[in-house]
Amino acid sequence: MQLSSNRKLALLMHNAVLGTSGKMGFGLLRYSDSQVTCVIDQVTAGQDLTALTGISRPTPVPIVATIAEALALGADTLVPAIAPAGGILPSDWREEVVQGLRGGMSLVNGLHERMAEATDFRDALTLNAFIWDVRQEPPGLPNGLGRAQELSARRVLTVGTDMAIGKMTASLELHRAAQQRSIPSAFVATGQIGICISGAGIALDAVRVDFASGGVEWAVLEAGKSNPELIWIEGQGSVLHPASTAWLPLIRGSMPTQLILCHRAGQESVMRAAWVKIPPLRAVAALYEAVCAGAGALPGARVVGIALNCAHLTDDEARAACAQTEAQTGLPTQDVVRFGGEKLLEAVLCDKMPS
Repeated sequence: MQLSSNRKLALLMHNAVLGTSGKMGFGLLRYSDSQVTCVIDQVTAGQDLTALTGISRPTPVPIVATIAEALALGADTLVPAIAPAGGILPSDWREEVVQGLRGGMSLVNGLHERMAEATDFRDALTLNAFIWDVRQEPPGLPNGLGRAQELSARRVLTVGTDMAIGKMTASLELHRAAQQRSIPSAFVATGQIGICISGAGIALDAVRVDFASGGVEWAVLEAGKSNPELIWIEGQGSVLHPASTAWLPLIRGSMPTQLILCHRAGQESVMRAAWVKIPPLRAVAALYEAVCAGAGALPGARVVGIALNCAHLTDDEARAACAQTEAQTGLPTQDVVRFGGEKLLEAVLCDKMPS
């Protein structure tokens, strides 16, 4: 299933437009081909979304306070557009979701909770509407055996110093930069947001661990069927984060040829585990490269550039941060959202393929 371009989305984002859990909504606002009819947020209702977030779309997106207002604007698909810790719908949102379903909306659910199995939601669903639980394990996944290395395409995996640091965004921006140069390019989504944007991929955190690398391998091989020159694999988690496990099956399943390291400018420790201090970026890059190479048993991959998340900085501050990081690491560095992906795309294309 995927969100078609004629879908009219209402993004349910109470307390998230100005908070830290709105990653799903921001991703859809920035990259989805579907129409975004409105954002629902009681805190910022009536304010200018672009002024608050820096995200603009061809048609301005109003912020409203209620489901009723979203229905009046013609929204036909409701998306709880948050990514909270634990992935569970806030209990006080359930009645709003029921209201939307009774009003004829479909429901796209990127949270861990299986909403298609919830009695209250099923009972409220109207004829021809649907509930799509995005985080599901595809049937028949194989075990991973490194088959992705058989592809001739460059396979570029985004890796990070923390979770929620811009790995999907960097992959999509670099994919866009390649398309603008008419380079055959494919994007492999590995999380619920990327799947909703692209309509394909694998929700890695819903896959049993024995099949995780095989699931990534399957998704990469599927992307390879269109014969792209570049395959951008959306990274997840971080080797530094105590709770993170997805980064290893991503490395093994995609068998990357290049890596892009994602980091938030100025961040010194892991956000949800502040006792974990982020080492110098060159050391983090070396760690990822060592894991890829497996002490020489595997082909290996180099970090060829750094995607620096400067969303909290001004343009001038972002330029200075990129220049400083580049000087410290010797690696091409760019804020790909603000300044485009061309610099890091060139770094990928100029890198020698591993033998």
